[in-house]
Amino acid sequence: MNWENKENKRLLQAILALDTPNEAKHFLRDLMTSGEIEEFAKRLKVAEMLTEKIPYSIIEKETGFSSTTVARVSKWLNGKQGGYKSMINKLHHHKSIQVRRGLS
Repeated sequence: MNWENKENKRLLQAILALDTPNEAKHFLRDLMTSGEIEEFAKRLKVAEMLTEKIPYSIIEKETGFSSTTVARVSKWLNGKQGGYKSMINKLHHHKSIQVRRGLS
């Protein structure tokens, strides 16, 4: 994966420029198919479930993913890049702030 080519850099810039959930929804819907959005959302769910130490068998049943896909997400979750872990930490931090403010 080459993050330094123009197109990939531009995609990252576009993602970082999103200001609201509505903008994100519209951009992602234009960028991807409904199936791709659902696939990526489920992969994030798998990563969160793995973080909670939920067994593969339960994850497979709940998401419909194969053990191969769950293992792939686990590999990325525990890999050097840290993308899933970073995002899960941010989401959980944001959720705890909302709970403290009574917004959830």
